[in-house]
Amino acid sequence: MKETGLDGRHRDKDGEISKKHGNTLVGTLRKIYGKTFAAGYPESTQLGEVLLQLNETSLSQLRRDHGTGHLDHKIRQASK
Repeated sequence: MKETGLDGRHRDKDGEISKKHGNTLVGTLRKIYGKTFAAGYPESTQLGEVLLQLNETSLSQLRRDHGTGHLDHKIRQASK
């Protein structure tokens, strides 16, 4: 059985995102998802440090793009 977090999200899915994109900076992700992504964290914070604390909006955006395979492309474009 999969472990769930306090809010019901499956840790294995979040772990998959963290393993692949954990070193992506919050500042880069804000270029993609807007200035409210991971609100309260500095732009220099890595995604892996805040992933489990993200609000549902920020997390659902990441999961959607990761699930469709678009996250890699979006990160590469925003990092330029």
